[in-house]
Amino acid sequence: MRFVYSRPDRSIDATGVRQSFDHIDDAREALADGAMVVGAIGFDTDTLCALVEPESVTRSETSWTGEPSVLPGAVVASQNPPPANHVARVRRALAILNHPNSALRKVVLARSLTLVFDSPMDPVALAAKLIESNPMHNGFCVDLTAARGQYYGRHLVGASPELLIRRTGTEVVCRPFAGTAARLADPVADAAAGVALLSSAKNLSEHRFVVDAISDALAPLCSDISVPDEPTLTSTPAVWHLATPITATLTDPATTALDLALALHPTPAVAGTPTALALQTIQRLEDGRSRGFYAGMVGWCDASGDGEWMVAIRCIDLALDGLSGTATAGGGIVADSDADAELEETTAKFGTILSALRTRV
Repeated sequence: MRFVYSRPDRSIDATGVRQSFDHIDDAREALADGAMVVGAIGFDTDTLCALVEPESVTRSETSWTGEPSVLPGAVVASQNPPPANHVARVRRALAILNHPNSALRKVVLARSLTLVFDSPMDPVALAAKLIESNPMHNGFCVDLTAARGQYYGRHLVGASPELLIRRTGTEVVCRPFAGTAARLADPVADAAAGVALLSSAKNLSEHRFVVDAISDALAPLCSDISVPDEPTLTSTPAVWHLATPITATLTDPATTALDLALALHPTPAVAGTPTALALQTIQRLEDGRSRGFYAGMVGWCDASGDGEWMVAIRCIDLALDGLSGTATAGGGIVADSDADAELEETTAKFGTILSALRTRV
């Protein structure tokens, strides 16, 4: 087992398994007994959990650096659903959002790409490429075997820019993302796209849903919650994002980073709002298909309760044999969304994985 977690100012590299947990409550008990846990939790936290207590952990106050290597060739074998079908799903969502009796305010719809490789993909090598390729050196590699069943030997690898929660003592930090625009090759046009995103009423509204939901979720657990009035503009090599840094002070020191992450998930950034109605709509419009670990969370928590979890986006689920993988990307739909633009947004988000693999959709 190898677990890699990289952020600009810290990283975790863990190996081996003392014990594994396919249920969150078991991991919580292990934390209470003095263990450290690392791994991933699925979009549906009740059904998917791949957490372990590792045998060896290397913690660093710098980002993680892997060994450079040449990745196998990759091609996109299929799109699920096909682009036209995704546009049709977005239009169905818009009909619901704009119905006068609908309480739905936002829903996140996702689509997937199946990629095939000309030789087995090394998940750690792919993580190294993703982490090296983005200026903030965000990334992760998680062995999903602890989830058992179909996840034996599979790996979740990605370069998420979105911090769900960080707990250091009583200090709590979140940095939610919502609102996206594709990066452009021309520097002038690219800068203009970022400025336009900052003034987009649609994207600002979508972002506010997320910020308000996180603030509300933190309120029973924290004091001194600080939320800036306006989001900031941030970027990856593939997209511009709106982001808001949120800080708070933990009220009860017994509340762990894992507890905080579970209290926040799923945010409107990956589900929608109101949460229950958004989840029902996702099930219906995504034809009841499980999202697996996509849009769940990846991270760690130690015995002191400190830890950090990022949202599992910009990622690919690699098959046991390493010869194929499934990448998923989603977008938030609000009442004034444009269906074709939403398709383009998911395509832009796939850019993180596709660029590392030197291929395109």
